[in-house]
Amino acid sequence: MRVVTLAGSPRQPSRSSSLLALSHQWLASRGVEVFTYNIQDFSADDLLFANFGSPQLKQLNAELASADGLIVATPVYKASFSGALKTLLDLLPERALDHKVVLPLATAGSIGHMLAVDYALKPVLASLKAQEVLQGVFADDSLISDYQTFPAKLDPALEERLTESLENFYLALSRRRPQIPSVASLSAQALRV
Repeated sequence: MRVVTLAGSPRQPSRSSSLLALSHQWLASRGVEVFTYNIQDFSADDLLFANFGSPQLKQLNAELASADGLIVATPVYKASFSGALKTLLDLLPERALDHKVVLPLATAGSIGHMLAVDYALKPVLASLKAQEVLQGVFADDSLISDYQTFPAKLDPALEERLTESLENFYLALSRRRPQIPSVASLSAQALRV
């Protein structure tokens, strides 16, 4: 399985990217190949002037095309996800997330922004034709400490929710994998014909 992670915070390190780093570690421990991107990997000029020919954007598109899923993490500002992340998502092809499972992660200064994922981020991910956008994880900033170092310290309840979401993501990825018949079963089918 192949997964792309995308950190949408303009700050590094950040609370949202610390959730992404923990997710990366969890997936890698289960043999998932993870390709990591953050908003700083893309030139500000390329984002602001919609440079569809950007080498970094082309690389991200190629990784997404061969990936089974995407985990996207963002801080919530002014009741919506990161504007820099929105700019990047706007540059992706219309069907960039076709046949992909997507897990959104978000952090914010207060629980009052909890619905930003459902009302702002999920519609954008769906417009990119994601096959399945999972429930995801929202975390109040107070639940994440020491995010400047790895691993960040999570409130036990948040850690449990993140683990549960990653398990659901992993299961959804497994369901999406095409079943490749073994050589033995192909040989058996050929003999029956």
